[in-house]
Amino acid sequence: MPTLRLLAPTHKPFLLKSSTVGHPLEHTIQLLKVSADTKNLKFGKMIHAHLIITNQATKDNIVQVNSLINLYAKCDQIMVARILFDGMRKRNVVSWGALMAGYFHNGLVLEVLRLFKTMISVDYMRPNEYIFATIISSCSDSGQVVEGWQCHGYALKSGLVFHQYVKNALICMYSRRSDVKGAMSVWYEVPGLDVFSYNIIINGLLENGYPSEALEVLDRMVDECIVWDNVTYVTAFGLCSHLKDLRLGLQVHCRMFRTGAEYDSFVSSAIIDMYGKCGNILNARKVFNRLQTKNVVSWTAILAAYSQNGCFEEALNFFPEMEVDGLLPNEYTFAVLLNSCAGISALGHGKLLHTRIKKSGFEDHIIVGNALINMYSKSGSIEAAHKVFLEMICRDSITWSAMICGLSHHGLGREALVVFQEMLAAKECPHYVTFVGVLSACAHLGSVQEGFYYLNQLMKQTGIEPGVEHYTCIVGLLCKAGRLDEAENFMKSTPVKWDVVAWRTLLSACHVHQNYGLGKKVAELVLQMDPGDVGTYILLSNMYAKAKRWDGVVKIRKLMRERNVKKEPGASWIEIRNSIHVFVSEGKTHPESNQIYEKVQELLTMIRPMGYVPDIAAVFHDVEDEQKREYVSYHSEKLAIAYGLMKTPSGAPIRVIKNLRMCVDCHSAVKLISKVTNRMIIVRDANRFHCFGDGGCSCADYW
Repeated sequence: MPTLRLLAPTHKPFLLKSSTVGHPLEHTIQLLKVSADTKNLKFGKMIHAHLIITNQATKDNIVQVNSLINLYAKCDQIMVARILFDGMRKRNVVSWGALMAGYFHNGLVLEVLRLFKTMISVDYMRPNEYIFATIISSCSDSGQVVEGWQCHGYALKSGLVFHQYVKNALICMYSRRSDVKGAMSVWYEVPGLDVFSYNIIINGLLENGYPSEALEVLDRMVDECIVWDNVTYVTAFGLCSHLKDLRLGLQVHCRMFRTGAEYDSFVSSAIIDMYGKCGNILNARKVFNRLQTKNVVSWTAILAAYSQNGCFEEALNFFPEMEVDGLLPNEYTFAVLLNSCAGISALGHGKLLHTRIKKSGFEDHIIVGNALINMYSKSGSIEAAHKVFLEMICRDSITWSAMICGLSHHGLGREALVVFQEMLAAKECPHYVTFVGVLSACAHLGSVQEGFYYLNQLMKQTGIEPGVEHYTCIVGLLCKAGRLDEAENFMKSTPVKWDVVAWRTLLSACHVHQNYGLGKKVAELVLQMDPGDVGTYILLSNMYAKAKRWDGVVKIRKLMRERNVKKEPGASWIEIRNSIHVFVSEGKTHPESNQIYEKVQELLTMIRPMGYVPDIAAVFHDVEDEQKREYVSYHSEKLAIAYGLMKTPSGAPIRVIKNLRMCVDCHSAVKLISKVTNRMIIVRDANRFHCFGDGGCSCADYW
């Protein structure tokens, strides 16, 4: 018997008997279904053409036209599917469902809702569970909350809610609308749970900030012996990452080994991310190294793991190996690399990445723009950060918050509050971090009334519960205004668990305002909380020294020896032509040390006629005054600034990073150096940015 050889959608030889061509309808329907499922449009069109040529195509054959609608809808030819649908003289539920599914998968969710309304009001047809699942998913995607509630009511009345498709769609809809109560209500009250139900509810709880509840659902899933799929593992590892629970992460990973689950790129990346966020970078690297095939997702995950654990240089140095593998970075990869640059204030490297981002066409991605603002802000180039901000086409709440916090940290409090008002005018909702930046700006300005307005009124209006970071900003605000007793009372009366940072804020204010009695009391409290806090010992010693209480200085030194607490050596670094130069106080390891020391002496000589007198009160060495003056002269930031002045063009800004709090002597000296050299000098110390220019500093001598 002669045969007709065709190429089936599976790309394997397919035999169709000539006696069946044009005869049994089921063969044609079956072929159209296979073509639709494999999205083989070319083969489907051949069948359609065959039906037309042999006069078998008819508008009255509902099953045949439904199969064609399904084919074209799944192959993204939605307009062709609509023409076939509109030409039908009679339709059934399958006709409507096939077209709705096509519109949904093509992202035209509002058209799905319009079709549904026509179906029940014009054709008077009752939807089945598949149509209802599509409708509810469309309500979820389009944000049509009221229509979603109406669908839920219809599903309850009709009994369709008991179908698993409908139940899962409802859970997903409520989760995506942040209605956790609604999602849990459906999940608990409607019987029958499958792996998809568990995946949706765990992910929904996690995304809406209910990790403990998500963990309870995961425990129940284990108790009921539900077989996990890859989505479950990705979600479970995401939960471990959120909780930073390494023990749980190891248990989930072991379960994968026991069950022989398949490692795809998503699961592997989730495992790497989990180990990274739980602080186990070695395991993250082991998983990465064992991957047979690596893609941009897995590479980005391992780079992020390094960055999240403070291994910023390792992340930047590892990145070239990704390109050796022949993979190009995406917007998420660039964001990780930029944040790594921010971590070590590698401005030069960040600028090179920015240039590459422009060439690659990723500059308009919000996540990249946000990372650029963060990188420039933390690298001391707030002007460049603001330029990126102004040029961004789209912004989200993270964009605004990054700009507000960046301006605030640079001492530009008024500018930060102006941007905040612009954010509110743009109807962008501020979040937790936004108000940290806003209150920090108020603290810098000493605007007590304005700060309390944002804390007590605006934060409540936006539904944000103040945290210890916000209250710490208020402490800093009261301290800046010189109201130390009010700051202490505020800390005593506010029901929050204060951390060391908050008390150290009050301690620093006692040092600045020379309230040594309160300072001593606060310092003792801080040392009870953290006996190894070197900065507190030094501040307390400095307060004793300024009060000429030398017995107190001796007592602090003795206490440090007894507790084996050692002062960390001061270190500063500066980037010159993409090379990092590190300096330690009184260090002479740099190849050009002699010239640098001469430059420092030259600068100190220039500023003495302007009133500079070395401040030796804070020197932590029991030596003569002359030796103390020698110590403060060659602090690490002075060496770095001198080298920057030697190696950079006239007029170029100097950017220095320091590991400790900047001392009073260096602060006074650098203010005057900025004036005599006519340079902008930016020093990022352990507390803040100091932007020196024309004899002043952005911190207004309060830090």
